[in-house]
Amino acid sequence: MKVLYMPDQKLILIVDAEPDFLEIFGTKLTTSGFRVETAGNGEEGFKKAKSIKPDLVLMDVKMPGLDGAGTLLKIREDSETKDVKVVFLTNFGDPREEIKNINNRFSKEFGAQGYLKKTEDLDVLVQQVRAFLQ
Repeated sequence: MKVLYMPDQKLILIVDAEPDFLEIFGTKLTTSGFRVETAGNGEEGFKKAKSIKPDLVLMDVKMPGLDGAGTLLKIREDSETKDVKVVFLTNFGDPREEIKNINNRFSKEFGAQGYLKKTEDLDVLVQQVRAFLQ
């Protein structure tokens, strides 16, 4: 099946070491009207971010090799990618407000726009992605 893209569709790069998550969330974002590219690790994610200039990078925090924080630092240090919006993805979720504030502060200190919990309902994740693109 050939997918046709509209010129105004936002391009999302998902960087995650879990192939199942890449496939499931990538498909959900595609059917929700986004163009999606994926990368299986931080090094590949940095190279793709540099070559495709996505509107938003969704990046796992914990990956083997170059982790999410290290990849984000590389993105911020490179003149071609320094302004790309990045949102961390995490399995670590705590419903307590003070932990949410710590996670947001961690994300901002590394230069990310924020974070998303992978365990959220996919429809909720899509709404959150749209909010980060505003």
